[in-house]
Amino acid sequence: MIPLMDMAAQYRSVAAPLEAAVLSTLRSGRYALGPEVEAFEREFAAYCGAKHAVAVNTGTSALHLALLAAGIGPGDEVITTPATFVATVAAILYAGATAVFVDIDPERWTLDPSKLEAAVSPRTRAIVPVHLHGRLADMAAIVAIARRHGLKVIEDAAQAHGAFRGEVGAGSFGDAGCFSFYPGKNLGACGEGGAITTDDDAIAETMRRLRDWGQDGRYNHVLEGFNYRMDAVQGAALRVKLQRLQSWTDTRRSIAARYHALLDGSGIGLPAPSGPADHSYHVFAVRTPARDRIRALMTIAGVETGLHYPRPVHLQPAYAALGYGRGDLPEAEALASETLSLPMFPELSDAQVQQVAESLLHALDVSRREAA
Repeated sequence: MIPLMDMAAQYRSVAAPLEAAVLSTLRSGRYALGPEVEAFEREFAAYCGAKHAVAVNTGTSALHLALLAAGIGPGDEVITTPATFVATVAAILYAGATAVFVDIDPERWTLDPSKLEAAVSPRTRAIVPVHLHGRLADMAAIVAIARRHGLKVIEDAAQAHGAFRGEVGAGSFGDAGCFSFYPGKNLGACGEGGAITTDDDAIAETMRRLRDWGQDGRYNHVLEGFNYRMDAVQGAALRVKLQRLQSWTDTRRSIAARYHALLDGSGIGLPAPSGPADHSYHVFAVRTPARDRIRALMTIAGVETGLHYPRPVHLQPAYAALGYGRGDLPEAEALASETLSLPMFPELSDAQVQQVAESLLHALDVSRREAA
């Protein structure tokens, strides 16, 4: 079976330096925050082109703290997209705000700026665009609208490590950018982790306090904070992997180009063309109305596929109180019903890419003949 992702293969590629870094950290006796986390923050900020990086325990915590530090609270509205993992919306609710959804661009699959301004109300305080699958949203248009209305922009860059538009990296377009280091991410920890990037000194200082029980110095609690600290082992592991992130990202782009070449003209819906570096391909998803049948046939053929995300957030039962129903956001709903994620990880061989494509093309042919 060709897996959707192969964490064991990645581990084998970095085993020696990773184990050495983790063992050194264990021997140090410094297990929460500390020098390894501080070093990772400096290195990750530099990689993203940001002044600050604040390391936390999860990507969800990153979103929560970024919103709080930006002054978002009860009574406020935050605009985002339903084509995302639920953590994006959960963090808005954790801050006490209300999530307002805007549909996606049918080509880019990210928040549609042409529909954004109509959603701005007197209560709107921020926009949270999502770089879905690792593809940068149209940040120039989104930031321009935000600035016209005096709104904060908090990027959900949980899938976009290594995506750049020109010299600007994911997480550096708005007021803050939020990353997840869940193990399966392009830059994944050996467990959970997250970070927020920002150029704003005040936002960075507030988040550093909030992640550590609101402390300004030991036992001096100036804010009602949280236990959102990154542990030192994750900081050490991420430092090792960060050195390889660019190489891994380049390989992902090469695999994506190979998929495009093999599947072009087949009738399968492919990701729209992107700039040379503005898609980091955390996920390579294709679109087809026969998604479920094709997935079943590919499983039989020995190819694992995935679903990211088969039900948009506005149709999730947990978020029914937001007041949306089926048909309210048709582009996001269509994307959710049609996308199929193909295997995508840097260790994927050319032969495996070929096999995945052939399996998909065969399944597509079978599904068409069955429908005829």
